[in-house]
Amino acid sequence: MKAKIFLLMLFFSVFAVVSCNSRTADNKKADNKKDAVLIPDFNADSAYAYVAAQTAFGSRVPGTPAHAACEQWIVQKLKKFADTVVIQKFKARTYDGVLRSGENIIGFFLPKKQKRILLMAHWDSRPFSDHDPNKANWNKPIMAANDGASGVGVLLEMARQFHLHHPDVGIDIVFFDLEDWGPPAYLHLQGKENSWALGAQYWAHQAKKSGYSATFGILLDMVGAKNATFLKEYYSRQYARYYVNLIWRTARGLGYDNYFPNRDGYPIDDDHLYVNKIAGIPSVDIIQLDPDSPNGTFWKYWHTQGDTLDKIDKNTLKAVGQVLLTVIYSM
Repeated sequence: MKAKIFLLMLFFSVFAVVSCNSRTADNKKADNKKDAVLIPDFNADSAYAYVAAQTAFGSRVPGTPAHAACEQWIVQKLKKFADTVVIQKFKARTYDGVLRSGENIIGFFLPKKQKRILLMAHWDSRPFSDHDPNKANWNKPIMAANDGASGVGVLLEMARQFHLHHPDVGIDIVFFDLEDWGPPAYLHLQGKENSWALGAQYWAHQAKKSGYSATFGILLDMVGAKNATFLKEYYSRQYARYYVNLIWRTARGLGYDNYFPNRDGYPIDDDHLYVNKIAGIPSVDIIQLDPDSPNGTFWKYWHTQGDTLDKIDKNTLKAVGQVLLTVIYSM
């Protein structure tokens, strides 16, 4: 009898332990499901369509009908996704002394969120093909499929995802104007560094005055070419090293380290430099750097007539967009 009672007690003890462990495992599974992060799938076809739509207007040089028409299109698209859209009008003097009008386009997502991330690209086209191998093309505007439209296309697709799947942080998207009206290379002008990124300079000064802040910023510039490589740009490392490492580590985890190799790049006076220096927002420049290209710095079709839609690769758009969505939705 005692043996039977002992066996019964042993049975129920084991049963209780197993049941307890089972419930603990179930609870862990439930907690894991609850803590699981929904990371949207970046749609490269959609991003490519946004790039194609911009190039369909022609070269979007400020002051031209194509520029005005493209602005209306970007604003219309952004209004479908963002909570608020603002057009920031400004005037800036270009390298040639001409006072020109520009318009930054800004979309705000989840404006009540205190923690915010800033995403940036420029939407204007360069009026000169000053690095084209044919001198006859030097004063022709570029189509800017990669140098401008690719960054806008990626951010518009991300905006669509923010609308469908709200992240846990606020997002601000800025499309800068008058970014690419720096002096042509053939003029060999010195001391004109601040003639570039005029829209970013204006935005940064206004952001500082208004007290705007973001945890960090990401600039996209030339992010659509086939087999692009995005090196860790120098100023990005100086001002936002933590976020550089976060982005490149995320890319490696997703299997995109061929696009984001663990290699340091050189300094680029891009929009992010003014956002870092003036607005004080640690910002990263994701830009294709290629020291082996004919110009020795950027993608080989940079500032040439060859910067056309046929050079845009959906795989590159996918890599950039998916990495950024993963970084943002994991925060």
